[in-house]
Amino acid sequence: MLAKSIPDIPVGPGMTYEPKWDGFRCIVFRDGDEVELASRGGKTLTRYFPEVVEQAKAQLPPRSAIDGELVIIQRTEGGTPRLDFDLLSQRIHPAASRVKLLAEQIPASFVAFDILALGDESYLDTPYAARRTTLESALKDVAAPVYVTPTTSDPATAQRWFQVFEGAGLDGVIAKPADIAYEPGKRLMFKVKHARTADAVVAGFRWHKSGPVVGSLLLGLYDETGTLHHVGVSASFPMARRAELLEELAPYRDVDDHPWAHGDHEGTQRIPGGVSRWTGGKNLAWEPLRPELVVEVAYNAMEGERFRQTAQFLRWRPDREPRSCTYEQLERPLRFDVDEVLGGPNRSR
Repeated sequence: MLAKSIPDIPVGPGMTYEPKWDGFRCIVFRDGDEVELASRGGKTLTRYFPEVVEQAKAQLPPRSAIDGELVIIQRTEGGTPRLDFDLLSQRIHPAASRVKLLAEQIPASFVAFDILALGDESYLDTPYAARRTTLESALKDVAAPVYVTPTTSDPATAQRWFQVFEGAGLDGVIAKPADIAYEPGKRLMFKVKHARTADAVVAGFRWHKSGPVVGSLLLGLYDETGTLHHVGVSASFPMARRAELLEELAPYRDVDDHPWAHGDHEGTQRIPGGVSRWTGGKNLAWEPLRPELVVEVAYNAMEGERFRQTAQFLRWRPDREPRSCTYEQLERPLRFDVDEVLGGPNRSR
């Protein structure tokens, strides 16, 4: 079951709110010693998370299907525990030896938020409020790294969660009407995510796979030392607009010395074109542009020093100087302990 994106936290009789976890959506199917971890798209995650399989055998009901999220909680000495999506992404590795090592070094946690089946009974047609009661009862004795997501029925608390929990690496708030059944593929829940804007330097572009038009704009921000870092892309354009962009960028393609041209041998500068297991055989070639254009983009959140997802093009900003496009303009959420999210006083009410 999916969620419909809306701009504000909805209010209604019986509405329940919970944190939106930033991880891999996962349904855990257990039948005795047989455990399968299924992604939102139906692909198996089982081989990548052997430690979660063992926790499912140890803590989940013997015959059950539990919907939830795989997350990694980063814990550093002297730091605040928070979710880390980059570390979670590293867990998808083709080598069995690497999978085993990563399971030991950066183990995942499972946060349960819905129940689909228990024993021989299906709960797909059961209203959410009753499913939640069943989930809490079935998982009442679980302990870390298995959790039951906290919930609240108070819109004011949900609003506070939306503002504060981002500092723990969470993605927003989910709202669930009390009477909804569990319908796979249907958007019956609601999600409210953080949305922000930033001014970024357009320092390059990639070609579209279909032909000689712009595929994506490469975005950059300056740090306090004056180094330009690649922070993400803006890529969702109609085909006609992609052709127009190529014309608009043409005057800036004559480049003598580009700040990303020589690579970064010390690993201190983010530059485009790095190959990883996520990019596979994707063509990462890019065309440099003089870093003189400024664009305003919308983004949801930052992951480290880059945009967490593809940024949305809003408008050109000819009134802004490229050097003014720094990390300092970005809103940094208040740091918050993810352990408090999972086990705080508002766990369920």
